[in-house]
Amino acid sequence: MPAAPTRRPTFELGGTAIAPGTRATIDLPVSHLSDHTPVSMSVHVIHGRRDGPTIFVSAGIHGDEVIGVEIVRRLLRAPALKSVKGTLIVVPIVNAFGFMNHSRYLPDRRDLNRSFPGSAGGSLAARLAHLFLSQVVARCDLGIDLHSAAIHRTNLPQIRIAPDNPAMLDLAHVFGAPVILQSPLRDGSLRGAAKAIGRDVLLYEAGEGLRFDEYSVRAGMAGILRVLRYRGMVGGRGIAAAQTRPQICTSSKWLRAPTGGLLRAFRGDGDVVETGAVLAAVSDPFGEHETEITAPFDGIIVGRAVMPVVNEGDAVFHLARVASVARAETVMDDLTTQMADDPLFDEDEII
Repeated sequence: MPAAPTRRPTFELGGTAIAPGTRATIDLPVSHLSDHTPVSMSVHVIHGRRDGPTIFVSAGIHGDEVIGVEIVRRLLRAPALKSVKGTLIVVPIVNAFGFMNHSRYLPDRRDLNRSFPGSAGGSLAARLAHLFLSQVVARCDLGIDLHSAAIHRTNLPQIRIAPDNPAMLDLAHVFGAPVILQSPLRDGSLRGAAKAIGRDVLLYEAGEGLRFDEYSVRAGMAGILRVLRYRGMVGGRGIAAAQTRPQICTSSKWLRAPTGGLLRAFRGDGDVVETGAVLAAVSDPFGEHETEITAPFDGIIVGRAVMPVVNEGDAVFHLARVASVARAETVMDDLTTQMADDPLFDEDEII
């Protein structure tokens, strides 16, 4: 007679035991504000009945990047998560200090994504980085970290991965964002610290700081569910695979305002442009002088400023290099059509 299947052990986090087949929200203490108000990092754990990988999804490392928080909110309500294999750890807001203050940074003006791996006895940023890395990242096989552009800028939905990592390139294709941008690991970043302990992280960039963008939210949620399905954590029902392979860009450049004045943009994020194309013009308030900004190479606009008032040297367009303008245009058209037609995003599921 075959032996009965072994029951999965409980998942322990912050002194709380999560039984197989259940989910729970755990508050990990971080610090106290100056008035003694406690601040915690809230972590939602879905611990499946059956074995599988352990994956984390995080948002709000920068407090003003609220689009990731909305993606996580919708993700946690997705029907596919009712029967998870393995363990899914979700942190909607890593940097609660910045989120409450509508700020990218922590109260000590440090950037949390330049403070990893942190330390238990360091600055506030170092302590928060250490807590997140040790309690969440180190316990997972893979992570998906959600970001947006800073305030007054917006990003086209894109996945950023380190060069020369075939496994992550494969997952980036599965995610299905319009663009895959190869981006080296930076000192102090979550991706860099995770890699140092043997964990890979997909970095999703989309939208604008302190703003919601429906296209970016949909692309992010769809991508996460595709990755979870690919790794065997959820079933495939209702999760549409990406029909077009994303555009891979191996390099990019920020184009800066040649002078101060009023910016009139002629091209937007997602536009594919040829060398020499006029992207914008900067004029003085009297209209007496106008300077054009042109594309220095064939590329796709993956980020741009949304403020019409610029100073000389301000970053205005983030242009990623493409090998074929025709192919890039096809990719963008196909992915935009799929996003509009995807049956996953019924209004009853997202409101």
